[in-house]
Amino acid sequence: MLRLREMPRTERPRERLKDLGARALSSSELLAIVIGSGTANRSALMLAQDALAKSEGSLRRLASQPVAALTAVHGLGSARAVAIHAALELGRRLAAESRDEGAPLRTPRDVWAAYAPRLEDLPVEEFHVAVLDAQHRLERNITITRGILNSSLVHPREVFREAIAERAAAIILVHNHPSGDPTPSADDRAITAQLVAAGRLLDIPVADHVVIGRGRYLSFAEGGLL
Repeated sequence: MLRLREMPRTERPRERLKDLGARALSSSELLAIVIGSGTANRSALMLAQDALAKSEGSLRRLASQPVAALTAVHGLGSARAVAIHAALELGRRLAAESRDEGAPLRTPRDVWAAYAPRLEDLPVEEFHVAVLDAQHRLERNITITRGILNSSLVHPREVFREAIAERAAAIILVHNHPSGDPTPSADDRAITAQLVAAGRLLDIPVADHVVIGRGRYLSFAEGGLL
């Protein structure tokens, strides 16, 4: 077995990245750079290929696995597994930042584009509030809860406290379904009805509730559910 340093220069991931740029490399080559070094019997590139194979070649599946699952790949210890998770999370955050700052959230698809990169592959539910200004630009994102979603955890007090402080013109509710299916549950509907009523009392309208699935979304406003 050839170690990476024993491979021809034109085949080594680090040198290929320097010469050709990151986009020219395969996912396994990029992962090999993150992993850094191999073991006595497996090169970093082979470890990267093993990790991807365990996730059926999907970076999304790889990112959704806990660190402990990655360490099940022979040769990937805790430090290497943590490094992979950190790299994939940086990619997720970069995707979340790719939307133009200050662009208004005028349609459910705008909301999906802004929130899907950070929410659609999470293994647990997160409930967010998008605080909007008068031009429907995102003033602030507030994470209300993470984990099991029910009406006892999403209280109007927590949702509207920051919205009042920011003098929000409106808010949009956003949460994800780890199953990938954005169909609203009974709790989703109950939470939405409760918050819409609170918004009317406070004169801060709930413009929409967008449920993020995997590659798709459901808008309460579009579906006539508000």
